[in-house]
Amino acid sequence: MHCNYIAGEWVSGADAASNINPSNTRDTIGLYARASREQAQQAVAAAEAALPVWSRTTPQQRFDVLDAVGTELLARRQELADLLAREEGKTLSEAVGEVTRAGQIFKFFAGETMRASGELAASTRAGMTVEMTREPVGVVSIITPWNFPIAIPAWKIAPALAYGNTVVFKPADLVPGSAWALADVLSRTALPAGAFNLVMGRGRDIGGVLLDDARVSGVSFTGSVAVGRQVAQSCVRRAGAMARFQLEMGGKNALVVLDDADLDVAVECATNGAFFSTGQRCTASSRLVVTEGIHDRFVAALIERMKRLVVGDARGAETTIGPVVDAQQLAQDIDYIAMGRAEGAHVAYGGSAIDPHPNGQPGFYLQPTLFTETNSTMRINQEEIFGPVASVIRVKDADEALVVANDTQFGLSAGVVTTSLGHAAHFKRHLQAGMVMVNAPTAGVDPHVPFGGRKASSYGPREQGRYAAEFYTTVKTAYVAAGERDA
Repeated sequence: MHCNYIAGEWVSGADAASNINPSNTRDTIGLYARASREQAQQAVAAAEAALPVWSRTTPQQRFDVLDAVGTELLARRQELADLLAREEGKTLSEAVGEVTRAGQIFKFFAGETMRASGELAASTRAGMTVEMTREPVGVVSIITPWNFPIAIPAWKIAPALAYGNTVVFKPADLVPGSAWALADVLSRTALPAGAFNLVMGRGRDIGGVLLDDARVSGVSFTGSVAVGRQVAQSCVRRAGAMARFQLEMGGKNALVVLDDADLDVAVECATNGAFFSTGQRCTASSRLVVTEGIHDRFVAALIERMKRLVVGDARGAETTIGPVVDAQQLAQDIDYIAMGRAEGAHVAYGGSAIDPHPNGQPGFYLQPTLFTETNSTMRINQEEIFGPVASVIRVKDADEALVVANDTQFGLSAGVVTTSLGHAAHFKRHLQAGMVMVNAPTAGVDPHVPFGGRKASSYGPREQGRYAAEFYTTVKTAYVAAGERDA
């Protein structure tokens, strides 16, 4: 039994759930405890009690903790990647990259503990100086999704601890293994009891505590738009002090392919962005906006590239596309494919579940799917599918491509493939997205730079990099009056 971690102790839960391998549903990874509402309250109380201790540690003490976590994650990346691939369905090579990113994030924020600084200014009043410093927010609830089960927790937990906050962490109920492994690493550091707490379980059982408890000063959430709105409402409806909140809620990202694009680059960007990680990432290129001069060549070349993708066990040596995460997600993907057909879109490649899989393993396998003959008004081009499904939208020219690319409620990531510096500059400036890629896949951001979007994709300060301080710290302004000079 893998237990919750509360107040420095491993404790069993109200019940437990099996962690199932989506590549082979006969394979149970382990049994993971689910916390009760009362245990979630105990975790918040433990975090509150630890706050005076952890928030007053020296930068060196916080550096040592975070650096130790990063070092262990990097040293164990192959082992942890195998676990990640086994529970989430990401290919083993992608899982190694994710664990590496998590380790690098902890290393980066270890360094940030030593770079903390403030400002000193002269006052408009004689004999006064003004100091501006940053202090931790307090107890922070961290709620993460299933698609990046170690990287997203890392980029929330590491800055929270680096800036002196204490943490109550609830991972997605679907993928507790990687979260538990990260908690295990943190439990063996010099963190004081209660500074970090892990409560596993379903949001409907314990989520309310992490949002509504007056002792929680901040909530960092990544997930769907619908749940994100509920988080926001809970944080502002409190009877006492409101909690600050940070929301990352998805995308419907466009990759624009212009007539002057290098065709090979365009195809690789689309393949990577749309289908790698089984398309289960909020930065996926789910809309391929292609100008008519290159459209037919691009579609033909992309289909030939898709034929070389190998769908299989996430840990298989030849696999390039793993399974969908679970039966519910597979059903959602199939429903959207049916919806696209009903809307008049043409399935140019794929479109079906692979059942039974040729390897004989029962799992949640889906062919990577490409729609053509679509338009921007179709639901498949407006709603986040979150699977290996992409749509091609034919447009007349670069001007129409920009309009179509921005025609969505989301604004997380976007890309353009072009050999023109002028087009590149124009799209960088006018794409309504928090992150823009030129001649690169829409998915993939370095650990030390800000992550986040616009419109319905994000709310609040950016995650990652030095911008994380905007959420995990609060600014204090202090005035100091000079005393009279000694006689």
